Amino acid sequence: MDTIGLYRTTVGKKVVMAVTGAGLLLYVVVHMLGNLTVFSGPDAINGYGHWLREIGAVWPTRVALLACVTLHFVAAYQLTAKARKARGRYEHRRRVQGSYAARTMRWGGVIIALFVVYHLLDLTVGWLNPNGIPGEIHANVVADFQHWYVVLAYAIAVLALGFHIRHGVWSAIQTLGVTTSRVIGLGVAVAICAGFLSVPFAVFTGLVS
Repeated sequence: MDTIGLYRTTVGKKVVMAVTGAGLLLYVVVHMLGNLTVFSGPDAINGYGHWLREIGAVWPTRVALLACVTLHFVAAYQLTAKARKARGRYEHRRRVQGSYAARTMRWGGVIIALFVVYHLLDLTVGWLNPNGIPGEIHANVVADFQHWYVVLAYAIAVLALGFHIRHGVWSAIQTLGVTTSRVIGLGVAVAICAGFLSVPFAVFTGLVS
């Protein structure tokens, strides 16, 4: 099979987006479940972080994520450019197709990318964290989400992620002919948003301290 030739086609680029999107979604779900261990106390979430490093999963995961994000972004950019070129002189016409989520995928991606950079500098490197001590995940999380502006920024990023996931899951499942793909996409997005947002709001309201 001519892999490069297949990638140059629209179908090939969509396959790349679907596969990398599935990989990123899997990471998001696992990451969310890991975050939820904060409700079991400091030992649980700190122990979870230590275990990930102990089994050597951190760097391989980071490399895989970087590859997925790069391929996902490049394929999305090329598909967008190809669609614009195909519209040609009809570009000025009002666009009537696509949901709100579809029309805002680009800006959602930008918000997510900017948040990932901040998130790495905050909770991974520790430079922007009020506590910032390596290994003290629970303390770092609590120190972060006591500030309303951090909670707000986190909430905006998570909601952008939710729109992105909703549209991505809907598009992927729709290709399989599932008529309830919109409902499934919305359900997955809501569950993930609720899981991620539960942590900062629990800290901010004093439920987790």
